[in-house]
Amino acid sequence: MLIADKKFERLEKLNNRDEYEGCTFLNCNLADGNFSTSRFIECEFVDCNLSNVLVGETSFREVTFKNCKMIGIQFDTSNQLLFEASFDNCQLDHSVFFQMKLKQSHFKGCQLIEVDFSEADLSNGKLISCDLSGAKFDHTNLEKADFSGSFNLVIDPEINKISQAKIPFSQLPGLLARYNIKIGKDS
Repeated sequence: MLIADKKFERLEKLNNRDEYEGCTFLNCNLADGNFSTSRFIECEFVDCNLSNVLVGETSFREVTFKNCKMIGIQFDTSNQLLFEASFDNCQLDHSVFFQMKLKQSHFKGCQLIEVDFSEADLSNGKLISCDLSGAKFDHTNLEKADFSGSFNLVIDPEINKISQAKIPFSQLPGLLARYNIKIGKDS
């Protein structure tokens, strides 16, 4: 069923298999829900709890998440065709973006603790002012990615593509971690 241009507030359950277009979800607690095979097109989620939501074959096209709690979401099981989402001040700890095409994706002010970006394509992506503690980058394309203001960044330049990536000087130790080099000011 197509649901268009509707505003949902304080929703606690969402019917999977529906298509939502131009909808806004405010202060919804949909944790542990099932979005499988749903479609979200030009939708916005604001101040929602979406932790552990099942997203198997779910379509996300031009979807914005703001101030959302999104712990443990397996985005790699969602429909990859035309996937486009932006995340602003969201908590995405333990979420998975394995092998996803995230070109030009935006993560701003997000908590990305132990998020798996293995084999993903984040080229031209923006991860601005994000906490990347324990985030996994393994054979990830980070060419021209912007990490301005981000912290706790550890990337192995020998197994990841980082050409022309913008990385804060303060995160230099995270690029050299595999070499066990101690970096400090001269005394």
